[in-house]
Amino acid sequence: MRNRIKLLIATNYQPSTIILYKMKLFRYIIPLLLTFLLVLGFAPTAWAFCGFYVAKADAKLYNKASQVVIARSNDRTVLTMANDYHGEVKDFAIVVPVPTVLQKDQVHVSEPRIIERLDAFSAPRLVEYFDPDPCTPQIYDSALPQSTSAPTARSQEASTRNRSLGVTVEASFNVGEYDIVILSAKESGGLETWLNRNGYKIPRGAKQLLQPYIRQKLKFFIAKVNLDKFAETGYQFLRPLQISYQSPKYMLPIRLGTINATTEQDLIVYILSPKGQAEITNYRTVKIPSDANIPLFVKNQFSDFYKSTFQTAYKREDQKVAFLEYAWDMSSCDPCSAEPLTPEELKLAGVFWLDSNPSDNLPSRGRFRPPSTSGSVFLTRLHIRYTREKFPEDLMFQETSNSEFFQGRYVLQHPCTGELKCQAGKEYKQSLPKRFEGEAQTLAKLTNWDIQDIRSKMKLSGQVSTSWWQNMLARLGFF
Repeated sequence: MRNRIKLLIATNYQPSTIILYKMKLFRYIIPLLLTFLLVLGFAPTAWAFCGFYVAKADAKLYNKASQVVIARSNDRTVLTMANDYHGEVKDFAIVVPVPTVLQKDQVHVSEPRIIERLDAFSAPRLVEYFDPDPCTPQIYDSALPQSTSAPTARSQEASTRNRSLGVTVEASFNVGEYDIVILSAKESGGLETWLNRNGYKIPRGAKQLLQPYIRQKLKFFIAKVNLDKFAETGYQFLRPLQISYQSPKYMLPIRLGTINATTEQDLIVYILSPKGQAEITNYRTVKIPSDANIPLFVKNQFSDFYKSTFQTAYKREDQKVAFLEYAWDMSSCDPCSAEPLTPEELKLAGVFWLDSNPSDNLPSRGRFRPPSTSGSVFLTRLHIRYTREKFPEDLMFQETSNSEFFQGRYVLQHPCTGELKCQAGKEYKQSLPKRFEGEAQTLAKLTNWDIQDIRSKMKLSGQVSTSWWQNMLARLGFF
């Protein structure tokens, strides 16, 4: 089978830059990246979020989704990049432009479960409420959540060839299951030739996009899998790579991830901060539609519901915004789709400022001291679906002190059943058809699904939704 590289990401290492290549035949390119919801209906509006967690819309919904974790305070960053590579590990490699020759203690192998935990904790969620008996007085809680050895003859010959291309091998070392080489290059043609000679095939268009990084005199971090060491790990899939660095620029380049891409790319960024929400400054950041009551049958179709909701919002916003899916202090959740990360897990995610002065956390060579067991960690989850035409610029971020809580949350509200003979019960029952129709209309607006099909599914599930003229006739006493 002819080899074809899958380009996964690029990051201008101020903060950092990655190009991730996969050496198997794929139909599309998945970018990896480095630098690394009006409650409708009968529900009392004073309720806190709470409810019973039912399901979540995690990154597994998207077969082309990249995930990046950025732990940042001031100008210090620990960036963790996941990969979804499922081919032969011997065919996997990444190329990462970086500002300097990284030292071995600035590069680490992380645990895949950390990104899975962040995803599960912050994913948009479906919750259930159950209406109280209107004939029994209720008291509601009004509180809302707050917000190196001698060279051999062969290596000397290779070094001579490299210099003729304007490429220099600056350093080489091993981290976990990865063999890493740091290169410098004088021009993209020479770098392309070096990569081709060493088994990498640059996708068409990459040469031109690499040139600006070379003009910035960036180095190139290249990692391949050491098969013997990978076998020793006992893992079935490759683990994420994590890099620590210091830079005043807060960015995440995505342009190279669009090379040869035939469809939109999904990127989910988990940003950990000691202050509050993170925002994208050169594109609008908008909240995903949330806090919407939807019909009960969606319980069995939540994945399809959220994918349709996201796609509808994406088109409504002209396909060029970042969506905020979650913003919350890591010490709590309401409702929880997963338990908050423990201090040890936060440490593995790159949090370095807990119970300490961030300025003291960057010893020589850029390695951060591990965090202690206390401190403030605010999680922002951003979901970007992008194409080359709609996102012509790399993503630029900023820290904010906004600690407002938000989550993508969708509500199933079960009606109270029983005779309900009191006056309040009769009025409650009379209100249900209108409420159900409101839920149907909300679902249609969120997903662009056909309203008649929605009403039919509600009827089959025992949740009868009526039209406006049926409601009018009912009020007039015709039925």
